[in-house]
Amino acid sequence: MPPDSRQVDVQQKRGEPNPAPTRGGTPQELATAAGAGDVKLTEPKLLPDEEELRRIIDLIPQTIVVLSPDGKAIYANRVALEYTGLSLDEVSADNFRDRVFHPEDLQRLREERQKGLSGSVPFENEQRARGKDGKYRWFLIRYNPLIDERGNVVRWYATGTDIEYRKQAETKLRQEERELRQLIDFLPQHVLVLDKDGTLLQVNKTMLDYKGFTLEEMKGGGTRERINRDVHPDDLERVQNERSAGLSRGVLFETEKRLVGKDGQFRWFLFRYNPVLNEAGDIVRWFATATDIEDRKQAEDRVRNEAVALREQIDRESMFEDIVGSSEALRKVLRQVARVAPSDSTVLILGETGTGKELIARAIHKRSKRADRAFIGVNCAAIPTSLIASELFGHEKGAFTGATQRRLGRFESANGGTLFLDEVGDLPPEIQIALLRVLQEREIERVGSNKPISIDVRVLAATHHDLDALVAEGRFRQDLLYRLSVVPIQIPSLRERKEDIPLLVEYFIGRLGKKAGKKFRTIDKKTVRLFESYQWPGNVRELQNVIERAVILSEDDTFSVDEAWLKQNAPQFSDSPTALNRVLLRREKEMIESALAESGGRVSGPSGAAAKLRIPTRTLDSKIKRLGINKFQFKKPQAS
Repeated sequence: MPPDSRQVDVQQKRGEPNPAPTRGGTPQELATAAGAGDVKLTEPKLLPDEEELRRIIDLIPQTIVVLSPDGKAIYANRVALEYTGLSLDEVSADNFRDRVFHPEDLQRLREERQKGLSGSVPFENEQRARGKDGKYRWFLIRYNPLIDERGNVVRWYATGTDIEYRKQAETKLRQEERELRQLIDFLPQHVLVLDKDGTLLQVNKTMLDYKGFTLEEMKGGGTRERINRDVHPDDLERVQNERSAGLSRGVLFETEKRLVGKDGQFRWFLFRYNPVLNEAGDIVRWFATATDIEDRKQAEDRVRNEAVALREQIDRESMFEDIVGSSEALRKVLRQVARVAPSDSTVLILGETGTGKELIARAIHKRSKRADRAFIGVNCAAIPTSLIASELFGHEKGAFTGATQRRLGRFESANGGTLFLDEVGDLPPEIQIALLRVLQEREIERVGSNKPISIDVRVLAATHHDLDALVAEGRFRQDLLYRLSVVPIQIPSLRERKEDIPLLVEYFIGRLGKKAGKKFRTIDKKTVRLFESYQWPGNVRELQNVIERAVILSEDDTFSVDEAWLKQNAPQFSDSPTALNRVLLRREKEMIESALAESGGRVSGPSGAAAKLRIPTRTLDSKIKRLGINKFQFKKPQAS
């Protein structure tokens, strides 16, 4: 106990004013420290016995330290001394704070303490203090001044409350918040927090990465302006109406919209908005998630396009349902189909009109690893030139007059499957260039867009044209021909497989008769001989049409055809040239025969006829075959 404490007590009993506080602190000062209140020295106090008061203060679970006006410790209660393991002299030493308080808190503590002690109002701070066991615990230190009648601070009373458990709870809570934030940031969905009016407050890292913005940048433009900027113009009015209606109803709602990313491209997202209510049932927040559904949207587009293609296919009558025949020419083709089907190679199917090129293409697809995916057929000769790019590659909304919405092309519809380009020889030059790029790069661009789209499509092509001749005439790109004809398959004409005619006749009679509700017991022998002698310029398709006409017009159970039908049709399919054509063909034949004579019957090579005529070897071979030239007659006999 300080030496002047009894004197102060006596003066208190006499009603005399208190003297200036002395080092060590009076019982009145200690009581003030315990009560943490501002007390004027002139206010009279009736205190219990001084020793009893000190015992009470020492039993208080808080640390209590009395400080001089400049902050030097002049008294500490037993709790403070026992916790630190220091004596009062050590607590009063200048290096006390360096010994007790955590090094990471010292600078902040000095600044806060210096600022507080320079004034005359209570202040507080939080700091870690080391105990005698060497461990640090968090304390809340509250400083209260004792002010004299002139308004000067004569003492500071500091009480320390152990808040270690609270700090641990706060740390745990912050850690849980960080983990929750990380979890939300790692979600593949975009997560948004909005206020009750729908203004953006917070978003997760997934959305920030997609947009390429900071949170401040996303909030800075204003929510309404951000929606106008980020949402696809075609979706904007609908999205604004759905969002406004959903927020006003105050219940869970969702909307689909295209959102622009940092690459400038739009992707489809499904937004779900969920309101957060307080105890009174009022909306205080909106939580929203945005799930990327671009792949689903593209799949829906593909399904719609496949459905359109299927309807178009159903509308077109199939030539026949199965491959019918046992001739060696047909078996050769089927062996080629079996070998090439498992690969992903591009196949060029060659043959006259009506030979069943699409049927062969379907057989290749059904035996390939893509059999469970789409088979999309396109007749290149049946599509107007102005629309063929859109038909094959698709278009964006507004790409041309009449393009009221985005449409996937046949390549995207066939993604993962097979695309059959029938009559590929009729493609215009600009589309040939685009098709060549697709085959090389495996990418397409929709009309009205410059964004490349990767595709995985096997291409099968077919034509009745002589592509070598078209190349020679400059009407077909030679590099595209090389790309298409990785594996060429030549379909024989019906006149080259006449032994299959009886099988085909029986097949068509059975199928078409069933469709017409008729059953035939016999086939007129004269009809069979007529079919076998006829040249069938229209091939199997012509045979099917003739049989269908006979089935419809027959009146009994014997199948027969009118001989006049085939005689009338024959001139229609004649290839006889005009007088001018005959002159040109004869002149062409003479030039080829002359070149063959000079080269000794050799077609290729530096001294071959193709080099002399300055045309590709394949083109010359095609012309020799078409003109019926026997190149072997020009071979020179070898010297004996």
